[in-house]
Amino acid sequence: MTTASYIFLAGASRGVGREIAQYLTAQQLKVKALLRTTAVANELEKIGIEVVLGDALNIEDVERAMLTDEPIHTVISTIGGLPSDVERPDYPGNKNLIDAAVKAGVQKFILVSSIGAGNSVVAASPQVLAVLGKVLAEKDKAEQHLIASGLTYTIIRPGGLKSEPATGNGVLTEDPHIIGSINRADVAQLVGRCLNSERANNKILSAIDQNMQFGQREFAEFNLQ
Repeated sequence: MTTASYIFLAGASRGVGREIAQYLTAQQLKVKALLRTTAVANELEKIGIEVVLGDALNIEDVERAMLTDEPIHTVISTIGGLPSDVERPDYPGNKNLIDAAVKAGVQKFILVSSIGAGNSVVAASPQVLAVLGKVLAEKDKAEQHLIASGLTYTIIRPGGLKSEPATGNGVLTEDPHIIGSINRADVAQLVGRCLNSERANNKILSAIDQNMQFGQREFAEFNLQ
């Protein structure tokens, strides 16, 4: 990254996105966050993040936020909906971000998806698919749109998310059969490490805590170095 470029973060208001925001600013990186409301704007600004108000579901908002004179090095998106949402942003919101990133000449796009999307559907239990099937289908569409966009991408699919502090035991793997849990703060660390990893370019990676794997399946850990 150059000093003139910055990281554009969508989804910073809560969950994994909030953890990523804190991780990136701790690394002294320039971050601009797209927020739908002002609810957490002050909190993000206090840690040095530039806030832009806009809705990822509105392409005009996204382009206004991203097509500026300042170059964007990487877009990171953690946006996603809940099964109860009338309009989930998992596909349309991410599609808008991806399309605007292409126009903006972004160098890299990191999409935080979910185990159970795409070919990792084999890892999800019937119970999970019964509850989250529609959400996972939307996430898969977003993944496919990113892959087809021509952008350099990294897709990270975390397992079940927990809110405890980072353990440092988060690992990535290309094995789509792996499933387990991981703390949101550990996902943030893995995303941060993927930022400057060329090995992570154009990869789809599942993320779990190596001590929270479901089952005993052996797998190869993906090395970012």
